[in-house]
Amino acid sequence: MAGDDGTRLDRLLADALEDLSRSRIKPLIKDGLVALDGLAVTDPARRVRAGETYEVTVPDATPDEPEPENIPLDILFEDEHLIVLNKPAGMVVHPAAGNWSGTLVNALLHHCRDSLSGIGGVKRPGIVHRIDKDTSGLMVAAKNDAAHQGLAALFAAHNIERRYRAVVWARVYPAAGEIRESIGRDPHNRKRMAVVTQGGKPAATRYQLEENFADIAGLVRCELETGRTHQIRVHMAHIGHALVGDPLYSRPKRSRLSKLPENRQEIIHAFPRQALHAEILGFVHPVTDKRLIFEIDLPSDMRGLITALRG
Repeated sequence: MAGDDGTRLDRLLADALEDLSRSRIKPLIKDGLVALDGLAVTDPARRVRAGETYEVTVPDATPDEPEPENIPLDILFEDEHLIVLNKPAGMVVHPAAGNWSGTLVNALLHHCRDSLSGIGGVKRPGIVHRIDKDTSGLMVAAKNDAAHQGLAALFAAHNIERRYRAVVWARVYPAAGEIRESIGRDPHNRKRMAVVTQGGKPAATRYQLEENFADIAGLVRCELETGRTHQIRVHMAHIGHALVGDPLYSRPKRSRLSKLPENRQEIIHAFPRQALHAEILGFVHPVTDKRLIFEIDLPSDMRGLITALRG
């Protein structure tokens, strides 16, 4: 490709090669995979001159460390750039200590196989956002650098529509509100996040009541403006409405359920996870510019919980 006088080499190549991000191009240059007149150029900051022609060699993506696993996926949409799916509760998104197998990444590596063109030079799915292990619902993952870079920009700019449904303790009043409180690591428990006055990141959650179940609990819809770790769980607990079943932020009192039949009390107290489901995901496709929106209904365990609360 011909150079434009005075432009940085890495910027020129990023503008010219739509499928490669600038962060991907820099290591290609440093590894000697960009040549001028047959000679390797290794300085990403080199100022190119008009009339110069550069040759870029992009190596095949190398396998990622996680092993592909044949795990069924509930896929709502897939093309050559990205995949949208319904993650079940109990599935970890990315391999980590204690969860090296059985994760969403393991499943995507098996499902996508040769359709993964590489993220940062590695044959892997691009995880641009996560939902907690015990939260169910919609996620999107990238299959190539262009989609990964575009989706990451959308999330960074908060240009993603995300709506959740949650079952929370206590009668919800007022019926709608907005929570704008910074979230950071809990100074008293490193496994938890908390609303903090210093050192946290700005976070905003809007909620709308769907139904109250007497004074026991409520079903709410939550929309995220930001995407902090445990954001809905932390914000709702902060205003006195911790999620039913949440092992970190909820300490339910059995007295709340004392008026219910014992069998319904047991169903509610035995609910095994935070009652949170990502039901809507909407965004502009980062490659095709088509507006996409997806909606998935509540899973059976949350429907059963609501039935027990409703009576």
